[in-house]
Amino acid sequence: MIEKFLPATLLFFAGLAHAADAPVAPPPAEPAYATVRPMIADQQRLVAPNAVEISEAVELGGLKQWVTIRGADKANPVLIYVHGGPGAAEMGRSWPYQRGWEDFFTVVQWDQRGTGKTLRHGGEAANKASLTRRQMADDLIELIAMVRQRLQVERVVLLGHSWGNVIGLDAAMAKPSWVSSYVGVGPLMNLQANEKAQYEALLAEARKRHDTVALTELEAIAPYPGEGEIPFAKVNVARKWVMAYGGLAAYRDNADFYFRAARLSPYYEFEDRLAIDQGGQLSVPTLLPDMQRVDHTRIRETRFPVFMFLGRHDLTTPSSVIEPWLTQLKAPVKKLVWFEHSAHLAPHEEPGKFLLALVEQVRPLVR
Repeated sequence: MIEKFLPATLLFFAGLAHAADAPVAPPPAEPAYATVRPMIADQQRLVAPNAVEISEAVELGGLKQWVTIRGADKANPVLIYVHGGPGAAEMGRSWPYQRGWEDFFTVVQWDQRGTGKTLRHGGEAANKASLTRRQMADDLIELIAMVRQRLQVERVVLLGHSWGNVIGLDAAMAKPSWVSSYVGVGPLMNLQANEKAQYEALLAEARKRHDTVALTELEAIAPYPGEGEIPFAKVNVARKWVMAYGGLAAYRDNADFYFRAARLSPYYEFEDRLAIDQGGQLSVPTLLPDMQRVDHTRIRETRFPVFMFLGRHDLTTPSSVIEPWLTQLKAPVKKLVWFEHSAHLAPHEEPGKFLLALVEQVRPLVR
C-alpha cells in the first residue's frame, strides 16, 4: 500500500495536498471567490496591441496538456516556467507575481502530466500511463519546439523550480541551442545528497533551539535518508520540521499564502485546484524511483548561461548541495543570486527582487 504524505509535508514533494487548499466538497457557490476572481482576471488582462494571452491544451507526448502563454509584447523573450512537486502545478498560483514578469517576458506556464488542469481534463489513467522523468523531459522538449515555432523565437529561457529542475536540465542538456539561459530556483540536483544535507541542517537547527520534541522525532528516523528507497514516513517527519523552521517559506511555520493562491486564480476552477492535490498523490509515488536516481551534479559543462536563484533560508533544497556544483561548472556565464528573505518559494516570497533579478541578470543575455 502506498503511504500518503501528511498535509503539512509538502515541497519538494509539493503537489501534495494542503488540507486548507483541498476541501472534500466545494463551499456553496464559493461566493467570495466567485466575486473576486473576475476582478483579478480583469486586472490581469493584457490589452496592448502586441500582447499575447492564451490558455489552451496542446498535445505533448500523446497527451493533451494545459498551458498559458502570456506577455504584454510578443517581441519580448520567452520564459518557460517548469514547476516543481512533482505535481505542484504553478499555473493557478502564479497570478500574485507573474503580471510583472509579463512586461519583460512572454511567460509560459505548463501543467505537467499528472497534475492540475492536465490531470483533470485527461483523467488519471491517461496521465499515469507514461508518468516518467524521461517522458516528462520529452514533453518539455516538445513544448519548447511548439513555443519556438508559434512565437517565432530561436531560444527560450528555461526556469526550473525544485523538481522542475530535474526535467528542465534534462531538456536543456538535450537541446542546448534552444536555451538562451537556464534559471534554477531552489533546484533539486541530487536527491540523496539533498536529503542528507536537509537532515543535518534540521538537527543543527533543533539543537540550536533546544527543541527536544524536534530532536526526538528527527533522531528517531536516523539514519536518514539511509540506503535504498526512502520511506515516506521518514520523509514526512523531515518535511514537518522543514516547514516548522521556515525552510519552505522563510520566517513562517506554514505556506498557506502559497497553497491557497489558486483559490483566487482567474485560470483555475475548483476542480482544477483539487487536481493539484490529486496530482501530488499520483505523481510522487510514481516518480520517486526516478527522483532517487537524479544526479545533475554530474553535469560539468553547459553551452548556455546558468543562474541559480537560491533562498537563503531554504531547507527544502539546501544550498550546500548546489553551491559546490556551480563553482566547478563550466558555462558561458554562471551566477548565484541570493534571496536573503526567502526559503524555497522565492518568486512568492520576494516577488519584486525576483523580477528585478530576471530583468537585470537574465534578460540581457537573451539573443
